[in-house]
Amino acid sequence: MNVLTANQITKSYGNRWNRQEVLKGIDMKVEKGEFVAIMGASGSGKTTLLNVLSSIDRVSGGSIQVEGKEITAMKERELAQFRKHHLGFIFQDYNLLDTLTVKENILLPLSIRSIPKREADAKFQIVAEDLGIYELKDKYPNEISGGQKQRTSAARAFIHEPSLIFADEPTGALDSKSASDLLNKMSGMNEKRNATIVMVTHDPVAASYCSRVIFIKDGNVYTQLVKGTETRQSFFKDIMKTQGVLGGVSVEQ
Repeated sequence: MNVLTANQITKSYGNRWNRQEVLKGIDMKVEKGEFVAIMGASGSGKTTLLNVLSSIDRVSGGSIQVEGKEITAMKERELAQFRKHHLGFIFQDYNLLDTLTVKENILLPLSIRSIPKREADAKFQIVAEDLGIYELKDKYPNEISGGQKQRTSAARAFIHEPSLIFADEPTGALDSKSASDLLNKMSGMNEKRNATIVMVTHDPVAASYCSRVIFIKDGNVYTQLVKGTETRQSFFKDIMKTQGVLGGVSVEQ
């Protein structure tokens, strides 16, 4: 079953005299339970693609369906309600509220939906334990590490069991150990909860945790790789080879 279907997505900026075409008719589908990476060189359009797929930005043309709902046709109020129930977000810079504890930050998606406290607390305990941050529940963001902040951000994205989770360079600000910890946890959540994740990354190490990698070049889908039964190490080598064909992207360990 497709959770996400995008048809002929275009995105342009500027006016008719000075127009920049960033996305040039992209088609893609994401099935329930997939962990998909979107990769490409700087300026390829991968972040713009994530922004329009996640409804952060509007498309110039084409259609996007999430769970069979046409989000490109929704008005802002309807879209806000749809995001609240169906989408989760993990950002590179965490986007945590400094005045709230770890627990309060994670519970935000449930608090705006008026979930009963007992039910919310039970959901919090499960997701926080799965991500290894339950013992941090009473700490504030300035009292925890970058890796712990990102796992808090991930817990906030997972807690309301959205149809689709978007992750924008989630390991970009982390050291290698924290990045590995986060990716292992996200991979575990993908498997345990059958969570559907779409992640933009420049890092082939991060992409190797995914089940499929879509490569973007000059606003178009260039190719894709499917992990299948490959080991993560073997899949990493395939990703590196494809990057080489594309012109190469620096690997940050």
